[in-house]
Amino acid sequence: MGKLGGLIYRHRKKVLILWFFIITTSVVFALKLPSVLSGNGFEYKGEYNETRTLLEEEFGQAKSSIILVFERERSINDTDWHQYIRGTFEGLKNFDGAKSITSPFDRDGMIKEEVAYGLLAFEKKAENLGDEIEQLKKLLKNKQGLTVTMTGEPIIVQDLNIASQEDLAKAEMIGLPIALLVLVLAFGGLIAASIPIVIGVVSIVTTMGTVFFFSYGTDLTIFILNIVPMIGLALSIDFALLLINRYKEELQTKSIREAVEISVATAGRSIIFSGLCVFIGLSALWFIQIDIFQNVAIGGMVVVFISAICALTFLPALLACIGTSINKFGIFRVKDSKTSLWHVFAKFVMRHPVLMAGLSLAILLAGLIPVAQMTMSIPGTESLPEKYPSRVAFETFEKHFISKDKRTENKVTIVLETKGSILESDNLQKVNEYIKNLEEEKLVDTVESPFSVTGIKDEKALSQMLAFGPREQTGPILDYFVRNNKMLIEVYLKTQDHSQEAREWIREWSNKDSELSAHFGGSIKFEQEIFDEIYEKAPYGLLLIVVSTFFILMAAFRSILIPLKAILMNILSLSCTFGIVVWIFQKGHFGIEPVDIALILPVFVFTLVFGLSMDYEVFLISRIQEFYLKTGDNTEATISGLTYTSKIITSAAAIMIVVTGAFAFTGVMPIKQLGVGIAIAIFIDATIVRMVLVPALMKLFGDLNWWFFGLNKVPAQKSKRPA
Repeated sequence: MGKLGGLIYRHRKKVLILWFFIITTSVVFALKLPSVLSGNGFEYKGEYNETRTLLEEEFGQAKSSIILVFERERSINDTDWHQYIRGTFEGLKNFDGAKSITSPFDRDGMIKEEVAYGLLAFEKKAENLGDEIEQLKKLLKNKQGLTVTMTGEPIIVQDLNIASQEDLAKAEMIGLPIALLVLVLAFGGLIAASIPIVIGVVSIVTTMGTVFFFSYGTDLTIFILNIVPMIGLALSIDFALLLINRYKEELQTKSIREAVEISVATAGRSIIFSGLCVFIGLSALWFIQIDIFQNVAIGGMVVVFISAICALTFLPALLACIGTSINKFGIFRVKDSKTSLWHVFAKFVMRHPVLMAGLSLAILLAGLIPVAQMTMSIPGTESLPEKYPSRVAFETFEKHFISKDKRTENKVTIVLETKGSILESDNLQKVNEYIKNLEEEKLVDTVESPFSVTGIKDEKALSQMLAFGPREQTGPILDYFVRNNKMLIEVYLKTQDHSQEAREWIREWSNKDSELSAHFGGSIKFEQEIFDEIYEKAPYGLLLIVVSTFFILMAAFRSILIPLKAILMNILSLSCTFGIVVWIFQKGHFGIEPVDIALILPVFVFTLVFGLSMDYEVFLISRIQEFYLKTGDNTEATISGLTYTSKIITSAAAIMIVVTGAFAFTGVMPIKQLGVGIAIAIFIDATIVRMVLVPALMKLFGDLNWWFFGLNKVPAQKSKRPA
């Protein structure tokens, strides 16, 4: 690492020119990234998708649909109301993008006194309707007292994209100025404080440009716009903070070249180990075969890699060119670490290790209490800010036209398949028995099928009726429910939205043996598959993170006890974080309406923060180890390590809290929860854990901290102390 620092110093101008080329190229493709993002990322290649494809290809169901919600004020009469609706659909005759258009006058129940709705069905997926939506915006016109609003999955997907970009801009406007202020307080000068911001922006832009090329091989979710800046800005500023702090420290007694070499050799080593921990933490998401997790793995791993490379090459080259000018434009003098409050605090912790460790553990365990009550769900329309027109329109549509017992969230779609025509008496008998078994289930409210629609319970009579009955009577039934050897039935359950009971029910029925081949679909099946995939695969990711982190830290510090403590404390602090998040969001504190915890939150926060928090562990223990190798005195090494790193860890944590916590003021609920969750986790980790619990335990375990199968050797001047 020292040689790398020397190499970068000698070729500093060439390194900066190379990075200038990388940055300018990345900007071009980073600007194109939003145009290739789509969907909420919850795509999984399971039975739900297979059934959905079957319904589209054989039953002619649309791949997506847009709902037009019409509303009128009470002052508008019926004639103007109906004329406005008819005029709107008259104007849609020039719109050729839809597979079919259904007006409120085409079916019963689509128009009420003050609300009506129409449907536009499409052969394209929701995320691919950008052009059609723009065309519709031009065709649909509001009038005085009369409005029409588009909603449905395509509009909500697009609005999520827009809201995500707006949230990103809002978070940057809040986070960056405060981050700059924290850096000024840490370094005392404007030049040193501004460099980490530059490094953060460079890392994010380069990552965005790189991630664009992944769109050619995989579907990228809109949430990548939030995830990459959230991780990249926080992590790259952390890395820059660590290296600049060491550079300024060495510059007091060394030349510029020596300061660069030593900074890369010491802080650079810490950056590699901490970056590796974060990288592996995010790579664990690859186990979960759901688009949003794969996306975050891609974006996160790329931004970690680029942030580390940027901190180890671009930053040293920049420092080599700036030289001693880094201390110019100082606003105030930074106190010497040896006389700072951190030194006093470090000595206090070391004098009262049992008290400080006990108090820390009590706080962390208290935060665990609400975790048992956590209720998770897949983000839907409620992810959008409350006042977004598409969300308001969808809620209006549900309120007036969807009964509580027949909501999409309660519906299970089943396609039954037989050998030979499904309308043969023998096959209809099997279908009838299957339906009767369904109706006997306690959770089942109603089952809609040709039997229920016609009111005929006898399979032979139904077979005769469908085969020889009047076409105007049998046609709609056959068109909707029957295709050759397949029949569609729709089951409505009595459960609440996102119910665990419903997921268990459909899992059981999906695995049941039957004479009929059954294909399950609907939102409940979708949720069941998503939950199962996460619950089944997440433990493998957790195992990878824990085992790899243990070996990385063991190699870094040549210790068995230090990595074990780090892992256990991380798990404890993250569990405490989840408890606080449940208390805030699910219990509805701080003025927040009670809402379920987004399913992505526990997995994302764990994989992100487990690695990110290892930054502080590596920063702190590296410095303690440095002093221990010089003195062989564990207590003095811990006090010195804590003294020299406390300010930098606190500053780094404050920046990360500000950058991620800024998303608390955004509108997309999963991102809001994620930002708050990460901010809380970092706060707990950087304060209670790293500043109090770690040094207290270092004191209590003494030289056992550095035991490594008897291979470690203490310095000669302390040879009487046990190795």
